[in-house]
Amino acid sequence: MSPILVTGGTGTLGRLVVPLLRKAGCEVRVLSRGGHEPENGIEYVTGDMSTGEGLQAAVDGVETIVHCAGSAKGDEVKARNLVQAASRAGAPHVVYISVVGADRVPVVSGIDRAMFGYFAAKREAEQVIAASGLPWTTLRATQFHDWVWTTLGTMAKLPVLMTWGGARFQPVDAGEVAARLVELALDEPAGLVPDIAGPRVYRMEELARDYVKATGKRRLILPVRSPGKAAAAFRAGANLAPERAVGRRTWEDFLAEQKRRGR
Repeated sequence: MSPILVTGGTGTLGRLVVPLLRKAGCEVRVLSRGGHEPENGIEYVTGDMSTGEGLQAAVDGVETIVHCAGSAKGDEVKARNLVQAASRAGAPHVVYISVVGADRVPVVSGIDRAMFGYFAAKREAEQVIAASGLPWTTLRATQFHDWVWTTLGTMAKLPVLMTWGGARFQPVDAGEVAARLVELALDEPAGLVPDIAGPRVYRMEELARDYVKATGKRRLILPVRSPGKAAAAFRAGANLAPERAVGRRTWEDFLAEQKRRGR
């Protein structure tokens, strides 16, 4: 049986995908920038998706790639390097995780790019994969609970927690997204599949209040209306998928777990 390659297999999403693939009986190859000792049924290979270094060895002999590696910028470069290496290795099925709103959040100005360039990079990566000639499946997800927690934590380092005025979020559990990705990886290529989103939509101010209460911080929460077309699209709900509220784990469930873990 050919191994399934997971890029970003040690990140927030990838580290959840890997054990689910193993549970399904798959051999797994994990691409990461740091070295790791092999585990039962898991092979680690070192590479850098931003430069393409090590990618050819990573993709050789695999029939499916679950592409979880992502960052605040440069996802289109990573996708381009990956499909180039994969095309030389044959025709593996590429399963890609993107973001809800990638096709609806316009990034046309410097302000847009500074705040929401991630959406443009994700959209370009989608297009690179779709045009690669490889069999592909792309799943768009709303923001993870973990992302909301980390983002608010960064904002809360200041005495005033300034939120994006008018913005709403529909956070989804990373574990549920991982489970869906594994389903897609074990199935036939399906192109762009229906989005996956969390069970409820929240105003960013609500999320911020919940965060400071859960962490015991005392912060003034101040909504600030951001300029630019991308921010306007966010206020209009371009990052939401209320018709795809298929996630079950709520933000409140996530917060309760963080409190139990003492975070």
